Amino acid sequence: MKEIIEIPEEVNAKMDGFNLEIESGGDKVVKKFNSDRVEVTVSDGSIKVESIKNGKKSNAVVGTYRSHIKNMLEGVQEGYTYKLKTVYAHFPMNVKVSGNKVVIQNFIGERAPRNVKIPEGVSVNVDDDEVTVEGADKEKVSQTAANIEQECHKGSRDPRVFQDGIYVVKNGGAS
Repeated sequence: MKEIIEIPEEVNAKMDGFNLEIESGGDKVVKKFNSDRVEVTVSDGSIKVESIKNGKKSNAVVGTYRSHIKNMLEGVQEGYTYKLKTVYAHFPMNVKVSGNKVVIQNFIGERAPRNVKIPEGVSVNVDDDEVTVEGADKEKVSQTAANIEQECHKGSRDPRVFQDGIYVVKNGGAS
């Protein structure tokens, strides 16, 4: 099985060993494509994903690689945005960005702040009760949004009573 993905004119792509680097307009996404079943090559304005071995598993890997590459191309061209909403009823929660961390203070009255690391290439903006996570790498952006949401886990408290937390309200899609 062979898939050919066209590279838009404003996008640059190159293979460095097993790493595929795609960049455009200052955004750069690097992903490792290392499989003994599939070979990825860049030439003549296109990316070719071709199975070396025949079979269902090889075809599945080709499809997966194709999806990853399309996400990378869309990310460097348009970017990805996740929007989260801060909700509290009992204790006023304070969320801020400090360096490369999101700091959540006074969650359910706790004294110790909760921290979420922001990976390189992802930006987080806090505006009142809305948190926006943006970046070119879909996996990093979505994982950062999930980490922020999961950091507000309430333990064994009844979720019908304690609805405090930070929740994803709009996900995925290009910004």
